[in-house]
Amino acid sequence: MSRMRITGSAFPLVDASGALLDNIDTDMIFHNRWLHITELSEMAQHALGNLEGYEDFAARVKPGSWVVAGRNFGAGSSRQQAVDCFKALGCVGVIAISVAPIYLRNAINAAMPAAQIPDLAGAVEPGDVLALDMEAGTLTNERTNTVLQAEPPISSVQVEIYRAGGLLRME
Repeated sequence: MSRMRITGSAFPLVDASGALLDNIDTDMIFHNRWLHITELSEMAQHALGNLEGYEDFAARVKPGSWVVAGRNFGAGSSRQQAVDCFKALGCVGVIAISVAPIYLRNAINAAMPAAQIPDLAGAVEPGDVLALDMEAGTLTNERTNTVLQAEPPISSVQVEIYRAGGLLRME
């Protein structure tokens, strides 16, 4: 079996100073006023629509992008739409300093790569090509050749779920 390496362009969510945003909750990612939407294609346009400065995220992000954030990404309610809206846009996954446990579990179940990289601050600029090696648990910034370690490590069970295309597709 080949190594599972996911590559994409960085789309950092930053404040005015360029620091990665912390505490982006599920209501900012996918506001509860849109929870009635069940079609993925319709969810896409509302991704980050409640995050100040990123209301136009869906128009700016390109398919194949990594959503990059600071600490405590995805805190709040267990809202699968907060994962699915990024998948609907063609984002390859989420890289953050830390990811809220419920968001991480939803991402894993839906086979959307998500990794926690404690040393991420200052290591990524918009458009950098990032490669996540799921088995090694490393993130490589191909512009700088910087290699950062996921912590906690990405588990073999998590990799199996991604390979299967999601928890409900596993046999």
